[in-house]
This record gives sequence, structure tokens and C-alpha cells, in this order.
Amino acid sequence: MAISFTNQISFLFKNKIKIKQWIKDIVTREDKKLGEISYIFCDDNKILEVNKQYLSHDYFTDIITFDYVEKDIISGDIIISIDRVKENSKSFNSSFEDELHRVIIHGVLHLIGYNDKTDKEQQIMREKENECLLILKEKYV
Repeated sequence: MAISFTNQISFLFKNKIKIKQWIKDIVTREDKKLGEISYIFCDDNKILEVNKQYLSHDYFTDIITFDYVEKDIISGDIIISIDRVKENSKSFNSSFEDELHRVIIHGVLHLIGYNDKTDKEQQIMREKENECLLILKEKYV
């Protein structure tokens, strides 16, 4: 049971210990168990390469989640484009850190079982993200 962070680009990720604790808290609150979650921070070119190779999608995205969940044990690889997170923070008028935290928990919520294909699923996903971000602010940072 572990959460790891790997940088494929030059990027300073702050509060790793608190973020790991927050993720564990969210998994527990959803009545799941933490397995192995690996975060890989990369640039747009790398995430585009992964998107093409594994998903046959030819476009940039902020996050790709590979689900290795077995029963109630939450495991997966979560690839995040720091370029997209920076761009999104400008588009959504939020801080880089807030947007990064949103994307980090978005991947976990996918592993837990939340989707965002339909409008209704997107609404539920946003509500869960906001709830999780509130917990982060109140308890961890």
C-alpha cells in the first residue's frame, strides 16, 4: 500500500506527505482500501504519446488514469501533464496548486469508480472533487 510521485520533467511538487495522507483519507472515506497508486508528472508531449499509444486518442489531456483496481483495493497509474494543469489553471482562473490538487484527486475518484462521460456523471465528479478539495484545505494544508 503506497502512493508514489515521479517527475519526468523539472517540477517541484510540494507537500507530498500531506497529499499522500489526504489521498488515503479520501480512499478510506469511500469505503475502499489503498493499494498502489503511482503518479507520473510529465509534459504535453509525453501525455500525447501515451494517449495515442494506449487509448488511440490524438489530443492533449491533463490526466490519464490506468485502473488496476481489484475488488475494493484502489490501485492505478495516474499520468498528469503539468503543461495542461498550468494551462487549465489560467483558463479556470484558479491557482496552479488548486488545479493540480483537483487533477490529482480526479484520478483517484476514477479509480474509486466515479466517471465523467455524461453530463450527470460530470456534475457528480465535480461535486466529489470540490468535497475532496475542501477536506484538503480544512485538514491538510
